Amino acid sequence: MQAFDVVIMGAGAAGLFCAGVAGQAGLTVMVIDHSDKVAEKIRISGGGRCNFTNRDTTSDNFLSENPNFCRSALSRYTPRHFTELLQRHGVPFHEKHKGQLFCDRSAQDIIEVLLAECASGGVTHWQACHVNDVKFLPGDPLDTGTSRYEIATDRGLLQSRALVIATGGLSIPKIGATDFGYRIARQFGLRLVTPRPALVPLTFDSAAWTPHTQLAGLSLPVRIETGSRKNRISFREDLLFTHRGLSGPAVLQISSYWQAGTPIRINLTPDSDVLPSLISAKASSRKLIANELATQLPARLADTWVQQGTSVGHNWQRPINEATDKALAALAQRLSNWELTPTGTEGYQKAEVTAGGVDTRDLSSQTMESKQPGLYFIGEVVDVTGWLGGYNFQWAWASAQACALGLAGRLDPVKTVGAEIAP
Repeated sequence: MQAFDVVIMGAGAAGLFCAGVAGQAGLTVMVIDHSDKVAEKIRISGGGRCNFTNRDTTSDNFLSENPNFCRSALSRYTPRHFTELLQRHGVPFHEKHKGQLFCDRSAQDIIEVLLAECASGGVTHWQACHVNDVKFLPGDPLDTGTSRYEIATDRGLLQSRALVIATGGLSIPKIGATDFGYRIARQFGLRLVTPRPALVPLTFDSAAWTPHTQLAGLSLPVRIETGSRKNRISFREDLLFTHRGLSGPAVLQISSYWQAGTPIRINLTPDSDVLPSLISAKASSRKLIANELATQLPARLADTWVQQGTSVGHNWQRPINEATDKALAALAQRLSNWELTPTGTEGYQKAEVTAGGVDTRDLSSQTMESKQPGLYFIGEVVDVTGWLGGYNFQWAWASAQACALGLAGRLDPVKTVGAEIAP
């Protein structure tokens, strides 16, 4: 049996970063993961260049049952701190769009930085390593410092004074996502906010969607919204039509807020007021409505849109000078306020992250320690979900830093890494 100050389960962004900080603070740290590869989600993110943070990060960019929870960690470890770390390691990066920062070369640069930080902290790794059982050994009730966690793995038995769960959520199971973190939370009596796919494409009834399948692959800037009154949320991003529904940044963003059975509303012409231009064209043009519309929209979209006129009681497949003002107004209205109700999402297979997770009411916002002494949760497994654009990685770094500093303040480091203890 080997003993460590901290065992961290999960060798992803949050787990590796926490391990490096804790190790360099003088704690003995073991990282275990069921995969033989580290940080696969980093590797595949951002088209292989990893959108590792966003310069404009605030707590407003996150979704949670308790939206104030993330403020403490985010304020104490900011995007500037992480970019300074990359600069110390000589990693070049650039801003692409709306504060999103990407590696110039490859996402592998981020992984190498995390591994170098772990090496500087003397972190031990076990991969691939499967956990069979986790037990809490209370120790002396008058001295909480004597409590331990015992972790039975297929590579041997471990003991640690603290256990950090950084196993992520359920998104992208093909790279190893599991519900392990949620099972540990339940085992120790912690509450969960029901997990669900987030930052995920939306799907529609196949019969109703058939007229739009010819638009698959088409992308355009839109304004998209869902909810009502004080719960209304909107984004201005690009929309992508697919064979099964809608994707692209606009839809991924809104999917985190969309509630099953409710509609979404899309303005396909957010940069222009279509009606005045159509009315003006009516006075001087004999072109088809679709041709006039194609001056403001992609031609494929214009053609598809006018074909839908009969479904709403109008004939839009005619020369514009033959159309009534009422018909043109209805066309403009449908373009600026297209309301439709998704039947579902593409699920965890296509979701970039998992919303929901370990209930923040059972965690400390200062240290990420749970109500179960010595048990910590960081990263995606927690009910904190960022927008698209590097925010979820920033939460990984910030929650990991808060946890590592909390561990360093709670534990007196043992000086023997991997010390053998009697069973």
